[in-house]
Amino acid sequence: MEFDKIKNKGQARLFKSDFMEMMTKTHPYVIYSIYFPIMAFMLYYGNEYIGIAAGTEAWLFFGGLLFWTFFEYLMHRYVFHFITDNIRGKKFVYTLHGVHHEYPRDKERLFMPPVPSLIISSLIFAGMFLAMGYYALSFFPGFMCGYILYGTMHYAIHSIAPPPFMKALWRNHHLHHYKFPEKGFGVSSVLWDHIFGTVPKKDGEAA
Repeated sequence: MEFDKIKNKGQARLFKSDFMEMMTKTHPYVIYSIYFPIMAFMLYYGNEYIGIAAGTEAWLFFGGLLFWTFFEYLMHRYVFHFITDNIRGKKFVYTLHGVHHEYPRDKERLFMPPVPSLIISSLIFAGMFLAMGYYALSFFPGFMCGYILYGTMHYAIHSIAPPPFMKALWRNHHLHHYKFPEKGFGVSSVLWDHIFGTVPKKDGEAA
């Protein structure tokens, strides 16, 4: 994830092919249009045809949402910021996440593009289905709701001023980008940063 300096304007070129370059970009509305219908269908199918009670669906949905925050933290800390001396590994990490750190205000790369997103989410759903059977029809939508909330918040953090009640999250993420890349891995929540001791320190606080 090496680059010369953070650039608050412009956009990186990742591929020579215009088609491949296009496939690295997306807009939040594209992601919403894909996942909201899938989530709604899973919840409907689980309740109407599998017989999962509405109350059970609600608890499983909330569990999936909470699990997302933990998944988000682990991915951001150990995959997106993976350190390697391998040239191909460095290129992969840069393409996956380093480009966002170099160009943090590039709005077209704040959500994962549809193709890799669908592949990864399908694999995650398959794993959940193997682990919990049809209950995954309720748990997975909660997990994906967490992902959409994370992506929306991430988009907002890099695009607009923070609402008063969410300043802590904005501060956390901006400190991660501009001062402490080894801290502040939670975007949608600071819960796991507090649990694992990776909350960025405010100016004037001891590190």
